Amino acid sequence: MSYATVMVCLALDQPNEARLEAACGIAERFDAGVVGIAASQFSPPLYFTSGEQAQNLIDQGQAALKSRMAELEAQFFGAAGKRARSVEWRSAIDVPVRYLLQQARCADIIVSGGPSDAFSDPFLRASPKDLVMQAGRPLLVVPDTVTLLDLRSMLVAWKDTPEARRAIVDSLPLLRKAEDVTIAEIVETDDSRPEAISRARDVVAWLSRHGIVARELVPEKNGDRDVAAQLDRIAADVGAGVIVAGAYGHSRFRELVLGGMTQHLITQTARCVLLSH
Repeated sequence: MSYATVMVCLALDQPNEARLEAACGIAERFDAGVVGIAASQFSPPLYFTSGEQAQNLIDQGQAALKSRMAELEAQFFGAAGKRARSVEWRSAIDVPVRYLLQQARCADIIVSGGPSDAFSDPFLRASPKDLVMQAGRPLLVVPDTVTLLDLRSMLVAWKDTPEARRAIVDSLPLLRKAEDVTIAEIVETDDSRPEAISRARDVVAWLSRHGIVARELVPEKNGDRDVAAQLDRIAADVGAGVIVAGAYGHSRFRELVLGGMTQHLITQTARCVLLSH
């Protein structure tokens, strides 16, 4: 298993350097092609008018979007032109998540940025939460603060769920490139640590049959119920450049309302995260 085609989602209103660097880094490691993609749709303001004035406003808005996408196309080819086996650009005046999900069929892995600190406008960008839930492809979320794809150490946030099993399969090509791989399971309130260790060791053994050397890490219970904070500490301790995790092991509604690991991983800014659902 390898990655033959990397899709990188460019945003009209966010920096794109980090995600381009990560996508090109994957392309170089796997001699892969890169597809750059962007979409947006003009959203009339709340005080929208009518008649000829309305049409002029729509025309101006769409012209501005096309101009911005032309800038993104140039940025994409400038970044990926000499670093990928092949490069291709796709763009449309369309709702971003709808267009990106349609095009996801051509890629092995999708690279996206994290959510903006500002209000997320669905007409300007596709939310990584929507992409990971519906694309049917692994999603690599790259914070704007990341300057390169660091595969020296990778951390698998293990939980015995279908989503985590899918994520580790999807991440096998990257795990093979890593120098150090840690399988970490955090023992929650009702869990048994010996059972968690047994599960983590099963994953380590499974990886070994794929030629990947890994180690298990199951910390003792310490009374800290903040699983996300515990995972952050482990990631810092092992120097992880990438975290691999299943997305929305609980219901998405529960995580959106109460918060959860997926929400934390998508919004943190310290390292890349590979998610699958």
